[in-house]
Amino acid sequence: MTLDEAAARPIPSADELEGRWTLVPNPNPATDKERRTALAHPGFGTQFTDHMARASYRNGSWTDRRIESYGPLALDPAAAVLHYGQEIFEGLKAYRHDDGGIWTFRPSYNAHRFNASARRLAMPELDPEDFLASLVGLVRADRDWVPEGEGTSLYLRPYAFASEPFLGVRAARELEYLVIASPSGAYFTGGLSPIDVWVTRQYHRAGPGGMGAAKTGGNYASSLLAKEEMAKSGFDEVCFLDAASAQIIDELGGMNVFVVRADGSVATPALSGTILAGGTRSAILTLLRDRGIKASETAIRLSDLIADIESGDVVEMFACGTAAVVTPIGRLAGDDFDVSLEAGDITRSIHAELTDIQLGRATDRHGWNYRLV
Repeated sequence: MTLDEAAARPIPSADELEGRWTLVPNPNPATDKERRTALAHPGFGTQFTDHMARASYRNGSWTDRRIESYGPLALDPAAAVLHYGQEIFEGLKAYRHDDGGIWTFRPSYNAHRFNASARRLAMPELDPEDFLASLVGLVRADRDWVPEGEGTSLYLRPYAFASEPFLGVRAARELEYLVIASPSGAYFTGGLSPIDVWVTRQYHRAGPGGMGAAKTGGNYASSLLAKEEMAKSGFDEVCFLDAASAQIIDELGGMNVFVVRADGSVATPALSGTILAGGTRSAILTLLRDRGIKASETAIRLSDLIADIESGDVVEMFACGTAAVVTPIGRLAGDDFDVSLEAGDITRSIHAELTDIQLGRATDRHGWNYRLV
């Protein structure tokens, strides 16, 4: 079963899931003034709400599901995650709609992708309903932290890691699952302004048979040096090529890539096992096909892409992901090329359609939105 098929299965409403995670209220929550200050300038991922969801894996099962005060974790210095990197995470957003409710987008997709990552990292899966219930419990506890301004949201970060203290290369038997929440603005402060992307041949994010398709910290850590080096040259992001041939486009450090051709067709790199199956990527493919646009998942050779941009056969490129949603690529450069593109109609219209659905301003034909509160 694909992630799209799994995510399309019926799920309980938030009211049905409420209470599965026991609320232990924070005795010292932020004051109204502190919260208003945080919401006035949310940034991205730098401020956090009063509570977090937490559960522990012990003796073969997840137990002690609770919503508790946000705060530091106590870890044994021998905790396996610190030595062997056994960790996975997800990312979602909660939005305020004009109807007064707080909604999120395709949480079932994230729940099933979380478990796909868990299987690859030899970690125990979490019941998708428990995953959803943790989001419901946390957002209902911290509903006043959801911003109201345009382009804002409450970013939700579910994650799990190996907490068992031992030194030895094996899968951990004790783990922790948490969800933290951060009021957030735009990921790229320029909004829908085009970004400059460097294509690296020196570094690779993941290789065949590796963990590229899992949402795990190591895949992002492997992108940081390239991003840091390119930032010094004024680039916003790095695009990685396949490790086997260094000829095929994979993805950016944390986003999938789309290419728009002059004939109106669209292409994105196929899920080869080395890139993440993005929920935003999946939704965009569906929206494009709803319009009757030919949207293919295929190998995109860098040399062909550069030639097609130069000839005018490729007229737009954009990146996508939960945090950034849709971001136009205005410049693509490497050691021996430097080409420019415009933020065209497809990029703008897909961004508008997707965000309008997420914010409840457009018809949700596919039932992607899920009401949390």
